[in-house]
Amino acid sequence: MTYAPVHPDHKSGRTLIGVGVGPGDPELVTLRTLRILREADVILVPYTEATTDGPGRAETIITAVAPEIVERIKRIPFSMREKSGVGEKRRASWQVSADAAITAFDEGARTVALATVGDPTVFSTFTYLRANVEERLPDVSVELSPGITAMQALSAASGRPLVEGKEILALVPATVGMEKLGQVLDLVDSVAIYKGGRKLPDVVEQLRQRDRQAVIGTDVTLESEQIVTLGEVADTQALPYFSTVLTTPERTITGGKL
Repeated sequence: MTYAPVHPDHKSGRTLIGVGVGPGDPELVTLRTLRILREADVILVPYTEATTDGPGRAETIITAVAPEIVERIKRIPFSMREKSGVGEKRRASWQVSADAAITAFDEGARTVALATVGDPTVFSTFTYLRANVEERLPDVSVELSPGITAMQALSAASGRPLVEGKEILALVPATVGMEKLGQVLDLVDSVAIYKGGRKLPDVVEQLRQRDRQAVIGTDVTLESEQIVTLGEVADTQALPYFSTVLTTPERTITGGKL
């Protein structure tokens, strides 16, 4: 998938913005994202089947930092049930999300923002919304406001730098399969593993086979935060979706990786 460069001055005056709201703690929302949320005409927030009766994580974060925007929030569906690929349910959720954005523009909105957990460029629902909206509204301008990612939050909370000196960092979704994950673990110094909660037993096995150290964080930056080391995890243990695994190399000499 490719995108044309964004040139707001050459487009319709309607702007779609993806805003990253960080991993969970409202204090980690950037000032730029806060300004965009306060100025946007409509703010879309993703929800899943598990959160239809209440706010999802993104909505909870933004209403904590800007309660005055509640009336401009609109929930849109996001399917997380399918194992891989683009199935009918997932495609339908993208269509409904795009419909919500386009309807907002048709009703006079000049700026529509999607609030997404973490960063809008990292495994984000915004990618799919953007593609569908641009296909139907080619003259829409697109902007992004970055957010703090889960791997950054876990690195800070655990006191483990992501990378030092000449080390290499990789971000891998556990959904790529254990064979590919193993290949990355064999080649890369530091590896952050997303979407690994349900697949944690398989991920743990790959790490232990290579005698790698790791920390696993769930709900990092929230009151419900849990951070454990690899040694504290049972072989068959699974964790919630919002869990991140971070494995870094042994660092025994200051400046040894320079």
